[in-house]
Amino acid sequence: MSTQRNVATPKGITKLKDKPDHLLVLVHGILASPSDWTYVEGELKRRLGRNFLIYASSSNTYTKTFSGIDGAGRRLADEVKQVVQKTESLKRISFLAHSLGGLFARYAIAVLHSSNADGNGQSDELTSSRDKNHENSASSLKRGTIAGLEPINFVTLATPHLGVRGRKQLPFLLGVSILEKLAAPIAPILAGRTGRQLFLTDDKPSRPPLLLRMASDCEDGQFISALGAFTCRILYANVSYDHMVGWRTSSIRRERELIKPPQRSLDGYKHVVDVEYCPPVSSDGPHFPPEAAKAKEAVQNTSSAQKAVEYHDIMEEEMIRGLQRLGWKKVDVSFHSALWPFLAHNNIHVKNEWLHNAGAGVVAHVADSLKQQESSSSFIVASL
Repeated sequence: MSTQRNVATPKGITKLKDKPDHLLVLVHGILASPSDWTYVEGELKRRLGRNFLIYASSSNTYTKTFSGIDGAGRRLADEVKQVVQKTESLKRISFLAHSLGGLFARYAIAVLHSSNADGNGQSDELTSSRDKNHENSASSLKRGTIAGLEPINFVTLATPHLGVRGRKQLPFLLGVSILEKLAAPIAPILAGRTGRQLFLTDDKPSRPPLLLRMASDCEDGQFISALGAFTCRILYANVSYDHMVGWRTSSIRRERELIKPPQRSLDGYKHVVDVEYCPPVSSDGPHFPPEAAKAKEAVQNTSSAQKAVEYHDIMEEEMIRGLQRLGWKKVDVSFHSALWPFLAHNNIHVKNEWLHNAGAGVVAHVADSLKQQESSSSFIVASL
């Protein structure tokens, strides 16, 4: 008996209800692997129950993370498509990404995004094939789908959304100007195409860097529309002690918006010190003005510190303007009282249960945020 016929019977419907209907994709960061999520995966399974299919991505392990955010994003998108095609019970989708994985996920969802206006494409094929057995909520249909599923949560942990160029955006350089000046030309040698993209020096001088394009809807992808399709977007950011990603870039804030958070943790969530709900800010979107192109050319061809600062200031403001057109929930994390605070970048997702267990409270907060959104999410249950 075919799967489709099984679904049409009471017995088949019971089987379908027993299977997970919410795909949660875990995306690791640079030079990492799915094993980074061992603790998180176990905790989420325990806390969220069997409605979730928790899947740790494996398409961008280790040095594959150096091949570019766009290349890694496309590989992730292909991987998600395969998971969705193999699991007929899925209705909804969420992403939880750490560090560079957050940028991979942002690119991937643009590849997977399908709006009502789209007339073709792989995502539409997935949508139409799933509509035979499932109905999406009205709100999902209005926002569009991701891989044919209703997008619910997009969560990042210590992700460099604004890149790593600029003062203290790459904290292990200690804010020393000469080190930050040397980092940009060295980055492509150490981290390949990804390094150029993180330092905003990729592509021709006349073309906006990838991270700026990813703050808009453009010919490369519907990046903002894809993010906007999610019911909830959450940024977890380390306030301090993160040697890889600065507070500003991981929380999508300007320098003047960085207000020292409380020292005390929220009840039940050790090291989670503040939660801010940021409504969308209307703007005409990010731009790449002529002066930015000139500054970019100077940065690519010379070692002018003044031009580098000028270029970064323009790019940071434009990226923020683009991304703040959406509402965000921003969660500040501080490991100042942890035994090993300088492990903050890996503590935040408990990369190793024994070495980084200070982040257990953060993982609990993530799980409860996902669970809260799950319980409040409205969806249509097909009736017999």
